[in-house]
Amino acid sequence: MEAEVNRIILAHSMGPVPVHSPLVQSFAANWSKIMGGEELPIVGSPLYTDARHFYEADIPVVLFGAGPRTLLEANGHRADEHVKVDDLIKATKIVALTLYDLLQGQNN
Repeated sequence: MEAEVNRIILAHSMGPVPVHSPLVQSFAANWSKIMGGEELPIVGSPLYTDARHFYEADIPVVLFGAGPRTLLEANGHRADEHVKVDDLIKATKIVALTLYDLLQGQNN
């Protein structure tokens, strides 16, 4: 048996952004505010994402989205993938408040 391997792209993985970074702290605070006091679960995710380019340039990155917490619940990557409008509105508020905080320098 013979095998030939050709690297097409070198994709370094993203590493963790420190939990105490202004970005993560603001997201966590705004999540709690919008989600009625619920604590934001901060976890890693083994996804291939272009966010790694920002991470490599020392720009803090979080991956965040609206909708169900699992691909299975969202029927992810299928023809009828979905998100609830209420979840989209909540996610939009969380992102907007976080951007506001960071632009105001409240968490620096």
